[in-house]
Amino acid sequence: MYEKTVDVLMIGAGPANLALAIAIEESAPLDVAQDTLMLEQHPDVKWQRNMLLPWARSQVSFVKDLVTLRNPQSRFSFLNYLRVQGQLDEFVNLSTFNPYRWQLSAYQQWVADELEHVRIQFNARATHVAPRHAEDGSVQGWVTVLSDGTRINSRDLVIGIGRAARIPEVFHGLPAERVVHSTQYGSRMKQLPADARPHRPVVIGGAQSAAEMFMALHQDVPGCEPTMILRSIGLQNYQTSKFVNELFFPSFVDEFYKMPAETRLQVLEEMNPTNYAALAPPFLDEIYSMLFQQRMLGQQRSFVRPLTEVIGARMDGDDVVLDVRDRKSGNVEPLRCDMVFLGTGYDQQMPPLVCDIVTRLGLSEVTVSRHYRMELGVSGRGAIYLQGVNERTHGIADSLISVLAHRSQEITTDLLERRTDLGALPAPHHPVVLDRAARRDLPVEV
Repeated sequence: MYEKTVDVLMIGAGPANLALAIAIEESAPLDVAQDTLMLEQHPDVKWQRNMLLPWARSQVSFVKDLVTLRNPQSRFSFLNYLRVQGQLDEFVNLSTFNPYRWQLSAYQQWVADELEHVRIQFNARATHVAPRHAEDGSVQGWVTVLSDGTRINSRDLVIGIGRAARIPEVFHGLPAERVVHSTQYGSRMKQLPADARPHRPVVIGGAQSAAEMFMALHQDVPGCEPTMILRSIGLQNYQTSKFVNELFFPSFVDEFYKMPAETRLQVLEEMNPTNYAALAPPFLDEIYSMLFQQRMLGQQRSFVRPLTEVIGARMDGDDVVLDVRDRKSGNVEPLRCDMVFLGTGYDQQMPPLVCDIVTRLGLSEVTVSRHYRMELGVSGRGAIYLQGVNERTHGIADSLISVLAHRSQEITTDLLERRTDLGALPAPHHPVVLDRAARRDLPVEV
């Protein structure tokens, strides 16, 4: 066990915190950048690491990378990455704004490697965070505890870990080895021996992740007979109108934030078809063409069942039995399969790490400022910034990459302005008091 102190600690090396690291290196004083640390629980950086299918593309333009919309001259741009890798001519020749997902993932690892001042610590999983209170009760900073017992003191904390996978309750009673969420797909399939891979898989969901698993199973398990179940009337296109896409402009965040709460909820619901429960149009055509060919050639082995919902799930010997209800007739019938793949998205609650902090601070809810700073209810030098979980106040683009570049600058600006207003971080010997929960949970320093 050991303890160290940094100025800014970022948890998670995903696109949000990588974009922030670039902004800090390019916009903050050198001492702030050099005293910033990013934690990543994995040994490397990968974007959507378990859905890096060779043919899967990003639905967002490469211009909306980690930096270009903020600083088109930055050396951290996606185009400069391609130039450095010797891939620029080939990419331009593709005549597309939508790179393969594995390209963007490799780009993000390159960014992590190219950072000069902000440090990244891999294989570092944060288990919980406790506030550090001064004797007057103000929050002076945070103590983040890692799984190996390391304690990291920081003045400011940025949490960019995304939301937890959503596992619908109906599947909770099934053995874990029979249920695969899209966030697990790649690693779980690699772990399965060839003779143990599912031949009657069922995919749940009607969005991009479900459809990608449905198609991937045809390649990963040749000869399998996959079924896709979705509650909606059928697989649908993303809404891609250029008029609607203006709601993904960084400038729209200001407009959205100023709306009454009731209006924000209505707008979010209206914007759902732009990102949720839908597929990219070319991919939708590919699936339809595959099913068409199977039917016309008398070789149908893949099935899409719309207007169908799973109301029960149980084991019967080696079979998983799903009780499925036809929404058209109300009839319920059993569907036997050997594994269930969930494209059911993410839990819309705050991540457990954030919920635990809220409990420690005695807050009743999470409130976030326009600049993504969590309202702590008490004054002090320490602050927490939340990335990617603020759709209700900052709009549907908050969990996407469209606003990353501008958001990183807004957070950096807020960080620096607070340092001007509040002064430097107190030296470590200043009296700091951990709350009772923190004293109980944190390991004893040795």
